[in-house]
Formats: sequence, structure tokens, C-alpha cells
Amino acid sequence: MSVIGAVRPDLPLAHVNPVAKLAATLPLAIALVLTLDPVSAAVALVLELLVLVAVGFGPLLRSKRLLPIWIAAPLTGLSMLLYGEASGEVHWSFGLAAISDGSIAIALTTVLRVLAIALPGVVLFLTIDPTDLADGLAQTLRLPDRFVLGALAALRLAGGLVDDWRMLALARRARGVADGGPVVRFVRQAFALLVLAVRRGGTLATAMEGRGFGGSGERTWARTAHFGRVEWLVVAVGCAVAALAVAVSVAVGSWNVIWA
Repeated sequence: MSVIGAVRPDLPLAHVNPVAKLAATLPLAIALVLTLDPVSAAVALVLELLVLVAVGFGPLLRSKRLLPIWIAAPLTGLSMLLYGEASGEVHWSFGLAAISDGSIAIALTTVLRVLAIALPGVVLFLTIDPTDLADGLAQTLRLPDRFVLGALAALRLAGGLVDDWRMLALARRARGVADGGPVVRFVRQAFALLVLAVRRGGTLATAMEGRGFGGSGERTWARTAHFGRVEWLVVAVGCAVAALAVAVSVAVGSWNVIWA
């Protein structure tokens, strides 16, 4: 089963063109990547939470699917706190690690930026069906058919990697080859998974070529990808959140581009 293959049709925005969802997150990601200030990230995060809750994503924000984001953001901030560029008053130091006013500010900014960029992207990604995404990429963005169909096949098979990893672990344990330390076992099993994925990809490519998916003629699509007022509204909301976050940051004098 695909990572996003279990999309429920009752989820908010489930029937919106996936291209619109991707386009809505792009301006915000660009704005936050270009700056290092905490104000724009904090404003964007607050606005995102308000919009997502208003649309109906409140229960999804508390689901286990978003747990990696809530864990990764503080861990990223912790690394910046200990090993970020030291400036201002140094509150604690040990070896290469040091906590200063500058590292605290960088850590806070990093946590907010990770949450503001990843949270809406992951939430919207969970509402995207792989086939709808392929239809949108091919019909709305006019991307090449071979690229779109290859991406669709990859998405459909991505979820199987979890089951493959579990089956490899059980098989290696049954055959008595699951010895060594945790790192050794992980490396060996990861290499076995890579070999399995490459073989499966080759078989899939041959099967798709045999069924005419590699043809150069014009391809027809079973479902029509619509891009109407709802899609434009989703894109407009994403642009508005990004613009408002930047405007507030500039107004308070906190805007700080990365190359300045």
C-alpha cells in the first residue's frame, strides 16, 4: 500500500487538485527559506494552524502521522542551540558546544521554520491520492507522460518498503544471519532492501514498457483534472499567509535575508 494510498475521501480538500495544494505551500517555503528571523516563521505558523483548524484538519494535527515533525523540529533546534554560531553572552559551554544569546535565537528560529514549512506540506500531502497527483501533473502542468507515470509508480510502491523491511528482518532472523551489532544489522538489511527495490523497479519498468506506457504518442487520461475557483482559492490562501508573514516581519524590523 502506498504511503498516501490510504487517503480518505471525507478528508478536507481531498477532492482539490493536488497541483493547487503544492502551489499553495511553495510561496511560504520560499519566503521562510530566504530569511532567518523568528517573527515571519512564528506568524506563518500561527496563521497555518488557524487555517488548518478552520478547514477541518484539527483532528489530523493531533494524529500520529505528524509525530515525526513534532520530534524532528525540537531536535533540529537542539543542535542549533548547542552548535550554532555563538554570539552575545555565553550562558554555558563545554568543548565544542556552547549556549549563547545568538545560538538561542537561531535555535528558536530553526524550530519555528521547520514547523512552519513542514506542517502544512505534510498535512496537505496526506490528502493527496497518487492517481490524482499524476492527473494534475500531466493535465494541469503539462509535464511529460513518462515522468508522471514513473512518479506515480514510485509513489504506489513506496509504501511497500515498510513491509519489505519487516519481511527482510524476519527472513534474516529465521536464517540465522541477523547477527552483529545494531549498526551492522541495519547496514546489511538496508543494502538488501536496496537490491530488492532495484530489482522490483527493473521489473516494473519492463512491465510498463510492455503495456505501452513508454510510447511517444499522445496519451489519454481516464479522469479529467479540474482547476477551478476552489483551487485558485487554495493557492490564494497560501500566498496570503506567506505575504502576511513577510509583511509583519518587515514592519517590526525583524526581516533578515540569509545573504545579508
